[in-house]
Amino acid sequence: MKTHSLSKYLLLALLCSFSSDSCNTSSSTTTNVSYRLVTAFPNLSFTRPVDLQHSGDNSNRLFVIEQEGLISVFQNTTTVAAKTTFLDIHDKVQDRDNEQGLLGLAFHPHFETNGYFFVNYTATNPERTVISRFKVSQNPNQADPLSEEVILTFLQPYSNHNGGQVSFGPDGYLYIAAGDGGSGGDPKGNGQNREVLLGKILRIDVDKQESGHLYGIPADNPFANNAAGFRREIYAYGMRNPWRFSFDPANGRLWTGDVGQNAYEEIDVIEKGGNYGWNTMEAKHCFSPSSGCKMSGLKMPIWEYGRSLGVSVTGGFVYRGQTLPQLSGKYIYSDFASHNIWALDFADMNKPVNTLIVKADFEISSFGVDQYHELYLCGFDGKIHRLKSGL
Repeated sequence: MKTHSLSKYLLLALLCSFSSDSCNTSSSTTTNVSYRLVTAFPNLSFTRPVDLQHSGDNSNRLFVIEQEGLISVFQNTTTVAAKTTFLDIHDKVQDRDNEQGLLGLAFHPHFETNGYFFVNYTATNPERTVISRFKVSQNPNQADPLSEEVILTFLQPYSNHNGGQVSFGPDGYLYIAAGDGGSGGDPKGNGQNREVLLGKILRIDVDKQESGHLYGIPADNPFANNAAGFRREIYAYGMRNPWRFSFDPANGRLWTGDVGQNAYEEIDVIEKGGNYGWNTMEAKHCFSPSSGCKMSGLKMPIWEYGRSLGVSVTGGFVYRGQTLPQLSGKYIYSDFASHNIWALDFADMNKPVNTLIVKADFEISSFGVDQYHELYLCGFDGKIHRLKSGL
């Protein structure tokens, strides 16, 4: 799911110590408030958890997605003693590569009445991304595994850069993160090719069916009525591997962490129709100078960092909970390899302030929030964690 290993991070950090100009384009301050990580559910363990969601039905349940194809459900209490298998589709999922697997889960805004939820996973023969809808059974803690309806598929030319997030926006449409298809440097030019779905943020209407599909195209999608052959599902493009996006519940703003190639990681605020530059740009810097590096019309990231700070950004959430008031309104995110966790203060969007709040001793694959907007972290130590202030 990530393109960089910890050993690569250590090597690049060493190289950066001799080349600060190319590695330290952005730096982090430190906070005067102490934070630490605590295990949220000490009695529960998971194998490669990559997503955490709540069902939006006020049941105070949490759902954790394991990369091999399993979704578990449990009550959101610290002392919870056991989890229940909500859905097991490991026989459908291709997770041979580090970046493949069951990668995302989204509950329909009306899940409480219609029982629908959506998943994003990779499959084989041929290798592809699958966006499917399932329905819960009469048992609210168990999905019906036979209820799958495949909504959308697209081929994956390589095994990496699969994106994976699915999430409903405040407009009720389903948003999908699609990486550029993999390998290195986007050899097929998918990021800038609007005739393909790879390297994009997609937006579809799963409550409509049109043109023989089990979804419709929102009328205001940027290419909804184009005659140039551009995919009408596209909401934004020029992405490399948008590993985790989220909506700020206070204003609907869409935040994405886009994993870089070999020099820079970036945080983007996604706008409809925006071109975020890949593979012309890597963050704010020319990646393909031979193409002329035309920057006109490109959307630049709100934040970037170089290899001295990390090599694989894990997108997070704007914190809107109650238990960590000092972090309210700040974007909390991390780096998978360096284990750094930051808070990005964007009160001034033109001059954001990035603060290192804590360093984990495990890889953080994803963040999630519960129905109260409290924040959780999925760790590859097999645990779900949360931030706590104080020593």
